[in-house]
Amino acid sequence: MLSLQDIRDAAARVQGHVLNTPCVESQTLSQIVGAQIFLKFENLQFTASFKERGACNKLTLLTAEERAHGVVAMSAGNHAQGVAYHAQRLGVRAVIVMPRFTPGVKVERTRGFGAEVVLHGDTLDEARAHAYALAQAQGLIFVHPYDDEAVAAGQGTLALEILQAVPDLDTLVIAVGGGGLIAGVATAAKALQPGIEIVGVQTTRFPAMVNAVKGTHHPQGTSTIAEGIAVGTPGVITQEVVKRLVDDLVLVDEGDIEQAVLMLLEIEKTLVEGAGAAGLAALLRYPERFAGKKVGLVLCGGNIDPLLLAAIIERGMVRSGRLARIKVSARDTPGALARITATVADAGANIEEVHHQRAFTLLSAQNVEIELVLQTRGHAHVAEVLEQLRSAGMEAALV
Repeated sequence: MLSLQDIRDAAARVQGHVLNTPCVESQTLSQIVGAQIFLKFENLQFTASFKERGACNKLTLLTAEERAHGVVAMSAGNHAQGVAYHAQRLGVRAVIVMPRFTPGVKVERTRGFGAEVVLHGDTLDEARAHAYALAQAQGLIFVHPYDDEAVAAGQGTLALEILQAVPDLDTLVIAVGGGGLIAGVATAAKALQPGIEIVGVQTTRFPAMVNAVKGTHHPQGTSTIAEGIAVGTPGVITQEVVKRLVDDLVLVDEGDIEQAVLMLLEIEKTLVEGAGAAGLAALLRYPERFAGKKVGLVLCGGNIDPLLLAAIIERGMVRSGRLARIKVSARDTPGALARITATVADAGANIEEVHHQRAFTLLSAQNVEIELVLQTRGHAHVAEVLEQLRSAGMEAALV
């Protein structure tokens, strides 16, 4: 059974090989959610994820014979990079099996650490089965991303650091995929501070641990922007720890995670992937659950695909009204478009896109429909732009 001593031993092994990352209060986020929030910046690790901790601890425990054979792991990215980096540092051959959907940035970084990358299957379960087959065929040591006591002990080392920095925390909110992180954190935190509350967070699209622990039957989806916790089957070892030590498990939606990613980028100037934002997403979705408490959040990873980040930023601008799509109808006469754009400019908005539509409209043949995508200051500013267009004699509405 995983113990506090296991985690303390792991901390001694990984010292000097992984960062003791900052754990600091976010005053702005605290004001927004109504709780005192402390952020543990695990996205500042060399491979931008806490996964380094477990990988480092596991690899340092290998015998000389096991190191000579090499290791194999399956991962959607962060565990892969952690194993690849520390295997390269220790001179151990590493084969990493990754699902085909894995973001390219994670694949290339893993290869960059000298690992042999094999893309196989559309799910983590399919990748895992192939990794086990390779382990058997080539005599490799399988390094599980979460269902391994040495790996979970390594992940738990960050809890020692959090409670050293903020010893009087009321609650720790932890993203949950297979359960390695929360198993390590809960074991350490509950041993050091029995009264602390541990809350796990999963996405509504991948609620495997919630179903396993609570006996629910939430349906499982096929994809999520939090691909780091897109696990279909929770660990056996980790599930036992979660049942015993974790106080609650909550679910968050994709929109909650998008909002949290954007808030951390805008407010804290820090980049996290979907899984790294899951803790904040829970506080945004259930503010009354954490009101007035002293809460620790782990920003567990920062490896996000640039195209996904761009989409999240753009969608966030739409939700906040800083990017708006409006439709303007006017007489199809020379200078009509110029009058529309001049009115928009006078209202202080910037035009990003213009679609001038004559054929595909239900308006009369004498009229034209113009769709504009605008950069604005927010919802109130959008309303001002529409009012000025209407005052100028044009029909205008938000699309």
